[in-house]
Amino acid sequence: MKVPSPDAISDSDQNANIIPPSESQGAIPHASSTAEGEGPVLEVTTHSPPGLSSAETASELLSCDSHFVFPNPQAQEDLTFPVVTISAFTETGQQQSSIKVPLQRSYTGRKPVISSSTRVPRGNITPASSSTEDDDPIVQDIPQSSFSFHPERLSESSILGSSVAMINDHPAGDITHIGDAFPSPGDYEFHLLARMLRCYGTFLASYTEAGRDEWSIKVPLQRAYIGAKPAISSSLADTPCTTLGVQGILDELNATLGTSYTLDIPTLSSVLEDCVKSDYDFGTAYSRLRAVWGIKRRNTIQDEIRTREARDQEKRRNALVGNRIVNPKLEPRRVWDLYANRVVPWWSSDAFLWMVPWPSGTRIVLPVSHAWMDAKDRVDVWTPINGKEWPVPIPKDASLDLIRIEMLNLGVEYTWLDVLCLRQEGGPRDDLRAEEWKIDVPTIGCVYANAEVMIYLSGLGRPLTLKEGDLDSDCCWFRRAWTLQEIGRQRIIVGDTSDGPLHAKPIDKDGNYDTEILTRFHKQLRSISAVYDPFLQPALISRMFNVLSKMQNRVSTNPVDKVMGLAFPLLPRMIPAYRESESLEDAWTELVNAMDVENRGLVFFQYPEPGDTGTKWRPSWAQVMQNPLPVDNYSLMSVDLDEETNDSWCEGHCIEKVFVGGLAVGGAAEVDRRGELIIKDAIGTEHTFDIIARHKFPIPEDMYTLLGMDPKALQLVPKQHWIVGRRLSDKKFEKVSVFEMVNEEARRLEHLCITKQCWNILI
Repeated sequence: MKVPSPDAISDSDQNANIIPPSESQGAIPHASSTAEGEGPVLEVTTHSPPGLSSAETASELLSCDSHFVFPNPQAQEDLTFPVVTISAFTETGQQQSSIKVPLQRSYTGRKPVISSSTRVPRGNITPASSSTEDDDPIVQDIPQSSFSFHPERLSESSILGSSVAMINDHPAGDITHIGDAFPSPGDYEFHLLARMLRCYGTFLASYTEAGRDEWSIKVPLQRAYIGAKPAISSSLADTPCTTLGVQGILDELNATLGTSYTLDIPTLSSVLEDCVKSDYDFGTAYSRLRAVWGIKRRNTIQDEIRTREARDQEKRRNALVGNRIVNPKLEPRRVWDLYANRVVPWWSSDAFLWMVPWPSGTRIVLPVSHAWMDAKDRVDVWTPINGKEWPVPIPKDASLDLIRIEMLNLGVEYTWLDVLCLRQEGGPRDDLRAEEWKIDVPTIGCVYANAEVMIYLSGLGRPLTLKEGDLDSDCCWFRRAWTLQEIGRQRIIVGDTSDGPLHAKPIDKDGNYDTEILTRFHKQLRSISAVYDPFLQPALISRMFNVLSKMQNRVSTNPVDKVMGLAFPLLPRMIPAYRESESLEDAWTELVNAMDVENRGLVFFQYPEPGDTGTKWRPSWAQVMQNPLPVDNYSLMSVDLDEETNDSWCEGHCIEKVFVGGLAVGGAAEVDRRGELIIKDAIGTEHTFDIIARHKFPIPEDMYTLLGMDPKALQLVPKQHWIVGRRLSDKKFEKVSVFEMVNEEARRLEHLCITKQCWNILI
């Protein structure tokens, strides 16, 4: 299983609403396109330290090429670094007066240069996450390279306090910590650059967060995040509140959020003490307090937290009535706060789902969708991100920390990721999973319905690749049952690389590519938007049969997931609760009963044969998954459900006795068959009408009862649909098949005035 939005950017193949991050011009914070041949651009907004005017600060661009993140040369002098002075005497021993070339006498400026006397450590110490069982750091040699940098763990560094400082006055021992590694002097320079950037924003690097060198990471946006958002490092997030203490927690919150609150504020001490007593780490405390940190009256923090939690609990208690979720637009139970790198309850976040056009600045959840992986290619990881409540299954070559960096670069604050936010198997409280899944699984579609969705087509966190067999694999994103409801309003294909399949160009105007698999891939991308429109409410033309046909060739780990994956695409009034062990037919029956009455009318009036599992008025699950489905057409009839008797009923125009002929022999599905309808009027005169069967199923020649559309609807539609069936006792009606009558014939029939309005119980 698994806002305000960027403008949709199409590449040359016109993929609707598919935005590769590296190609979205100005649409995504921290990522915009550059000239051809360059990488994506990261924007860093610097802030003036004390003593510097605003004119000395600037927003600069950092280019991200195929190897590493490094500032453009023209940008280095403009960044607001501490002033550096290097003289000829300290560097070469020569007096300045003896040097004829003025520019060789000294350098004073803001470039991140170091003096020759600075000693660079040659050994390398891996991050704490790579330590031994005794927690001693592992010392190893890393190949010499000037193309990667390993900035220190952010929580362990000390910010340069003075805006005017001489770099060569700081011995190396003062600025190196566990987690630093400098394979070359060039790397040491870049370490200083990264450190200085901390004064003016957030810097998260793949090495410090995930223990991986930048040059080894194929997805550029996973290498580092540099920006002004208050995202904290993983090491700070992992720090226990018991270690920080109440004052330490407050200091970190003030530093992260740019506030200056003190413990003199009423109730603030008790709020922070609760974090210590609850054994939170700082990431959890930060994520739970950030949403209420800015409320005007500080003494209401505890009340606000309690109110939010109580309101959420009441909403979830009332969501399930019997076996149905009566509020399909229920927010998810949890959300991943990327700034804090913690999964937190929805109520403690400031997140919103995209239901209506929210005001600018609203924190909209941008969910992640991803291709599933075979068990042999997955690993279960225990991570503090979800409080180690359950093992998180991810691809063996993926990292949640790198996914976080990529999402931050795309401007995401809150996201929803199934393996992190939906309780998985194997945790210490696995007894809660079945109860949570009753509500949480069916309402997954609410997270995606109108959202801008981040899609990993090659597996969670993995770079997008394409090879023979990928599109036919059961793991393919286009073939998974759950992804049918994860299409969203717009899509951004993440895991993008400069040489990935998104950047292939068509070879002709017909949309063909160099290889057959590339052509198929781009065709499938273009077809995503045509599956269903999440904004489309049941109207004259529904897309129900289109949605059902898209599910026919999809696969799921649990067969019943195919039924549940249709819930949101079919726009139900209510949603059946999720039960893993439920039979397919029972799950389908529950879904049909929860459908909108117009969609129920569609399966009655347009599906061409009776159901084969007892219920005749609509098809069985096997029928809709195995047989060709009709083309979506006009839906002007409805089938209601009597909640007390569980009877389905339809009120419409009826002709009690007619003869249907000429359709007794079945045909090909794609060939229309023509027959005749013979009716006697009030005085016994027979009238013959032409009818059409646009399906292959035979209708034996016999006397039948017809149920049809209101003739007045012919002003809106060019044909009239009729149900052929048999009248039983107690107003019951048994469906046999369907046919159509073109407009002219339908109007001629209307003029006979032999139809009547009747109420029918459908069996």
